[in-house]
Amino acid sequence: MSGFLAGLCVAVLPLLAAGIWIGRRTARPESLAGLGTPVEHATFETLHTASLAAPPLRAGLTEETARKSARRLRTLLGTDALCLTDGTRVLVWDGVGAHHRTEIMERLAGPLETGRGEAFPLVCAAPDCPVRWAVVAPLTVDDRVHGALVACAPRESAVLVRAAGEVARWVSVQLELADLDQSRTRLIEAEIKALRAQISPHFIFNSLAVIASFVRTDPEHARELLLEFADFTRYSFRKHGDFTTLADELHAIDQYLSLVRARFGDRLAVTLQIAPEVLPVALPFLCLQPLVENAVKHGLEGRTDKCRISITAQDTGAEALVVIEDDGAGMDPDALRRILSGESSPSGGIGLSNVDDRLRQVYGDDHGLVIETAVGAGMKITARLPKYQPGVHSAGRLSGE
Repeated sequence: MSGFLAGLCVAVLPLLAAGIWIGRRTARPESLAGLGTPVEHATFETLHTASLAAPPLRAGLTEETARKSARRLRTLLGTDALCLTDGTRVLVWDGVGAHHRTEIMERLAGPLETGRGEAFPLVCAAPDCPVRWAVVAPLTVDDRVHGALVACAPRESAVLVRAAGEVARWVSVQLELADLDQSRTRLIEAEIKALRAQISPHFIFNSLAVIASFVRTDPEHARELLLEFADFTRYSFRKHGDFTTLADELHAIDQYLSLVRARFGDRLAVTLQIAPEVLPVALPFLCLQPLVENAVKHGLEGRTDKCRISITAQDTGAEALVVIEDDGAGMDPDALRRILSGESSPSGGIGLSNVDDRLRQVYGDDHGLVIETAVGAGMKITARLPKYQPGVHSAGRLSGE
C-alpha cells in the first residue's frame, strides 16, 4: 500500500508542477535564466514545496497540522487564499478574505457528502476583497471524506480547478499514510500487550513461592529476589516508548534469569558475551526477553540434567548481531514455520512470531529472526539489529530502574 501511494505521488507531482507553472507563467512571467528549462524549474520548485508541506500532514488532519502546511499548499497553487477544513469547521485560513469562512462552510455540505469537487462564486460586499471565486476539492481517505481543501482566487480558472484537485489528491495520500502510521502504532501496542499477557501466571506464582521459601532461611537473598522481581515486572509493564536500549533489555533479562536460577539452581547454566560497544543500540521494547524465556522453557523441558543457554551480542559494523542458543528439546522445523506464519500458536509460539513480526515491521523483511532447530537438537535464534534506523530511538530508562 505505501509503495503504491509513493508511486502515485511521483506520478502526480510532475503533472501538477507543469499545470502550476502554466498558470503562474501566464499570470506573472519571471526570469528563469540559469535554472534549467521552465518546466524543470517548476518541477523542482513544486517538489521542494511539497516536501516541506508533507511532514505535518503525516500526523493527520488537525488544526495544528493544517496550520503548519497551509502556507506551503497555498504556495503550490499560487492563490490569494487557501483554507483546510474537516467535516464541521475551517481548521486554518491562509491569505486574504478570511471573512468568507462562514459562506464556504455553508457551501461545503454537498462536496463533503458526495466527495466531488465544486467551483462557485463568492458573495462579497467588500469592494477591496480580491477573492471572488472558490474551488473546493474534498480530502478522502479510504473512500471517506475527511475534509476539504478550498482555494480562493479573483476569478474562475480551469487551471486552478485541476491544480486544486491534484493538490487535494496529494494531501489525501499524505493523510492515508498518516492513517497507516497510526495503524502501525496501534498494531505495535497491541503486540506489546500480547507479549505482556504472556508473562505466565505460573512464572509469577513460582517466583513468589521461591522468594517465600527464602524468607526464613536466607532473608537477605529473599529481599534481593523480591527487588529483582519488582524491577522485572515494572520494566515489562512500563508505558515508556516503543523502543529501548540493548543494555536495558539485557538488564531485564538478567533479572528474569535471577528468578529462574533461584528456582532451578544448578540445572540452569547461562553464559553471556556482550560487546560493550553495542549496549547503546536501540531496539523494539520486549524484543529479546521473550526469546530468552523461550530458550529457558525449551531448554529445561522434559529433562533433569543441566540446561545450557548462551547469549551473545557482537558488533558487526552497521549492525549488532544477537544470538540466543540453548541445548534443549528443540522443535520440528515445520511446526516452527507454522508458528512464524501465524498458522498455529502453541504455548511459547506467540513470543517468537510476535518478535519476528515486530523486527520485520521496524527494520524490513530481511531482518526477521533466523532460527536453526530440530527435534532434540536445541535451538539457535539470531537477530540482526541495525545500529542506526530512522524512527528508532530509545526513550531512555525509567527513573528508578
